[in-house]
Amino acid sequence: MSVVRIHTSTPSATRRIGERIGKMLRAGDVVLLSGDLGTGKTVIAQGIAKGMGVPDPVKSSSFVIMNEYDGAALRLFHADLYRLEEPEQVAELALNELASRGILVVEWPEQAGGEMPEEHLMLRLAYDGAKGRAIEIEGHGERFEAVAERLRPRRPSSND
Repeated sequence: MSVVRIHTSTPSATRRIGERIGKMLRAGDVVLLSGDLGTGKTVIAQGIAKGMGVPDPVKSSSFVIMNEYDGAALRLFHADLYRLEEPEQVAELALNELASRGILVVEWPEQAGGEMPEEHLMLRLAYDGAKGRAIEIEGHGERFEAVAERLRPRRPSSND
């Protein structure tokens, strides 16, 4: 598994990471976003949408489990599992089927138990004190390891 660590100090820098990811995604890809409330999961999802050419604003979907957006070439399925109480509820959403029809981005994948696909791109977001956000990007599967490596900073400073 490939792990890349990135630090951002502004929401726009965090969004740009998502945009870079969005430009690399293709049909069937799954991106999982993990982190505490307010760490930037939705900001990353907004960047992914922008990179995919989604013209509509992507909003935090804590009260709506699934939102769909049309991108330039693919549909974005944005799931927020925060309010789910049982992993069985995730199975009812048929997320794997949705992923096959576009790109699936899931916030709070911890709520899903073992219902997420083995191959995916995992982003773990955390507060990094005064520095902003720390983003750990894990590629699970050969394709996503390559995506993670393409995101590796070329220089040791932050991605601002």
